[in-house]
Amino acid sequence: MEYRRREVLGASAAGIAAAVGGCLGDSGDDGEGSIAGEELAMATTTSTEATGLLDELNAAFRERFGTRVAANADGTGAAIRSARDGNADVILVHARSQEDEFMREGYGVNRRDLMFNDFVVVGPSDDPAGVGDTEQATAAFEAIADAEATFVSRGDESGTHTKELAIWSEAGLEPGGEWYQQLGQGMGETLTNANESGAYTLSDRGTYLSRDDLDLEILLQGPIEGGPELLANPYGIMAVNPEIHGDVNYQLAMAYIGFVTSPEGQAVIEDFTANGEQLFFPEALSADPNFRQYVPEGWQPNGSEE
Repeated sequence: MEYRRREVLGASAAGIAAAVGGCLGDSGDDGEGSIAGEELAMATTTSTEATGLLDELNAAFRERFGTRVAANADGTGAAIRSARDGNADVILVHARSQEDEFMREGYGVNRRDLMFNDFVVVGPSDDPAGVGDTEQATAAFEAIADAEATFVSRGDESGTHTKELAIWSEAGLEPGGEWYQQLGQGMGETLTNANESGAYTLSDRGTYLSRDDLDLEILLQGPIEGGPELLANPYGIMAVNPEIHGDVNYQLAMAYIGFVTSPEGQAVIEDFTANGEQLFFPEALSADPNFRQYVPEGWQPNGSEE
């Protein structure tokens, strides 16, 4: 679905507060705080769409506010590029290094931790590279490279691809050759390709668990099941800065962020399952909040970074 650019509706301070708070009046209110009938442009990653979670969150938001979400799921890199060009009001992605760069450049504001799952290394049950005998992501990738076993990479600058490249880098390897195949496609297509070719790949747990048509097995677990912390997969959400792109719907973006990070929105995430498995774990609410979620890693109040 293509994005549609809109002019921001004028809003009073009371209207903005109503939208962000999400609790002053209901979606049928015709007062200044109503956002019913508007449309939010979202750029997001394929894992939120492929698992079905995005439909659940957006349906709940629409029921609560009478507001439609036009979501374009095309991987974290593409989502951030679209938002940088002003073609989205809000982004929901999972590559903190790219998110931090987006914020440092001034394009993103009001970032929140939203949820997490983890990455897993999957492959054929006969496991020719012996990945199942490893305990670290770097060791798993080294085993695949040493065996020159087929590895299918998303190759699309997505959050998953970003994590994959980080693992190769930490292992001190530069993958290449016939055994390393870059598809430039989403997670679903990558899993299908790996399944058909008996290859290894890195997958987010949610997309893998949402599929019931794969012969691939998890050969190295992420931290949810006691695996290495390097395979952690946190998701963040942020509004596009209206000072950079004056025609983004900042009011509506903040309403959406407020909803998905509220107890109601977090419950949608926690209760969402596929094939009897919980796919994502809510992270927005905590008795001990992490205030570093709002700023790029290493940011200091004086403007210098560590």
